[in-house]
Amino acid sequence: MRKLLLLYIALMLSLSPMAAQAAAKKTQKQVTASKVKASKYKLTKYKSDGHTNTQRVHIRRNQPSGIIANEIYNGSESLRLASSKALVINQQTGEVIFAKNTNLSTPIASVTKLMTAMVMLDAHLPMDDLLYIADEDVDYLKNTRSRLAVGTSLTRGELLQLALMSSENRAAAALARNYPGGFPAFMSAMNRKAVVLGMQDTHFYDATGLDSNNVSTAEDLVKMVNAAYQYTEIRQVTTTASQEITLYNHKNPVNFVNTNSLVRGGEWTIGLSKTGFINEAGRCLVMQAEIAGQPMIIVLLDSAGKASRLGDANRIRKWIEYNDTSTLGEKVSG
Repeated sequence: MRKLLLLYIALMLSLSPMAAQAAAKKTQKQVTASKVKASKYKLTKYKSDGHTNTQRVHIRRNQPSGIIANEIYNGSESLRLASSKALVINQQTGEVIFAKNTNLSTPIASVTKLMTAMVMLDAHLPMDDLLYIADEDVDYLKNTRSRLAVGTSLTRGELLQLALMSSENRAAAALARNYPGGFPAFMSAMNRKAVVLGMQDTHFYDATGLDSNNVSTAEDLVKMVNAAYQYTEIRQVTTTASQEITLYNHKNPVNFVNTNSLVRGGEWTIGLSKTGFINEAGRCLVMQAEIAGQPMIIVLLDSAGKASRLGDANRIRKWIEYNDTSTLGEKVSG
């Protein structure tokens, strides 16, 4: 009996370290789990990239405090925008509603196409003339893609619609090339028009906006948007959500959509719209829209994020709707 008791004691002593180690591991797991729950980071699981069977985990920080997410912004807070240059004015009264770096010159990308459209329309050329996409219309500067193959024939009216609605660079280039006097005459007309409109800090080098030497300021672009709004054709095509067009070498009509998803969404009352993007310009958006019963011109330039210009536009709308429009001019920020 004594031998059995000694054997039992020896067995218990040998198992004690193992139990203690297991308990320590369990405690460590509980502490780690508690820390993850209390962290300010979110863990977002990404799908496989297609090249490996592993899954990547991305650590995403919470929304930066400087920009309020659109879905939780109700307009009561001060207005902060992601666009580095911005200007909002009441089109009817000329009152400045919001301003940020309005006199800084910057590349304007495809916002240029509004001037392209005005100059082309000023010439009163037949809109049903068939024009061809030529090799000269291909973008060899940025190598952007286009669904308008060389040899495609479209009417001048269709090219205008694609240039403005879908920001087709070859369409804009073809409009300039087929202007009386060709491309050089078209560039001269664009810059003359800028002078007439009082756009003192604006200069154009091409009809597409792909050249970063196309520069302007938010102040000048308000003048350009206001002038473009006077053209029925520009208002019409820039606010069309989508259009099917029959193209060369395509069996079925090709659907082109508006580059501004706010137009496609249908929640805004938009009278004119144009987007733009090249690396040098960032994301750009200009619009004429009715907000709180008032016609507003919105210019947003050099926005870093892909959706940030749209978020800025929605924040502006909520800010104007929440506040008394008669006193917003007193809240202008620099």
